Amino acid sequence: MADQLDATRHPDPPAARPGAIRTRIRSLRRPIRRTAPFVGGVIATFLAIAVYGALRPPPAPLTTRDVNVAIASALASQVPGPPRSELVDQVIGPSLVLITTDRADDKGAPAGSGLGSGVVVNDSGAVLTALHVLAEAKTIRVTFADGTTTTAAIATSDPATDIAVLTPDTAPASIVAATLGNPGAMRIGSEAYIVGNPFGLYGSLSSGVVSGLDRSFQVPGSDRVFHGLIQVDAAVNPGNSGGPLLDRDGRVVGIVTALVNPTRQDVFIGIGLAVPIDVAGGAAGLPAY
Repeated sequence: MADQLDATRHPDPPAARPGAIRTRIRSLRRPIRRTAPFVGGVIATFLAIAVYGALRPPPAPLTTRDVNVAIASALASQVPGPPRSELVDQVIGPSLVLITTDRADDKGAPAGSGLGSGVVVNDSGAVLTALHVLAEAKTIRVTFADGTTTTAAIATSDPATDIAVLTPDTAPASIVAATLGNPGAMRIGSEAYIVGNPFGLYGSLSSGVVSGLDRSFQVPGSDRVFHGLIQVDAAVNPGNSGGPLLDRDGRVVGIVTALVNPTRQDVFIGIGLAVPIDVAGGAAGLPAY
């Protein structure tokens, strides 16, 4: 009985059972055979990275000289924009007018010809110009930017400001009115452009700055004095009278009326004068803007 109890309480250990040791060994060997390829792959990957790094080292860091060269190259490849004067000319060009006159004396006899400039100010083709351009005119002709030439008549005028408005007898097929600006925004040093027909050279542009404000000018040989004029150093010559004075955006801020030259010669020495466009427009009977 005791032998039976002992046999019950202490069964044969697994090692005593046939085949138990071999089963245990086989179960321990399976994970080892599955892990070995993975470990080998990891090792191979690290070796490949090490070899790639040795064969292709990382790029050297940029130096200050490298950065400067790159910036200079980028700037050199950029195409500069057009100058401001070119943009101004493109804006005002379609609105510029050439004015020519046949003059007559008090008896109606031919007395030479006159030359000046003007600018279209509305969709009907009305032309704003300087009144003295039309002095003693027997016939007035205007030539528009598209080449259309027609006779014209004085619609309104104001001798006190030397301003006149012309109405063309035949309007061109395409009318481009100029954009009027604000002369009150002009300051000494502001960019200033004049476009006109000096000596008959159509569409000539000159540039400069506003060099004075609220100037007065007495007409030579006369007691007439014009006040509140804008002084510019952009070139003004015979044929520019009546043409537009423009701001940096191509807007009309004045009408050229005179040049100052103490030598009695009618050539530019650095002082041109223009009637502010609000004064000129009001004097010519144009609507307020």
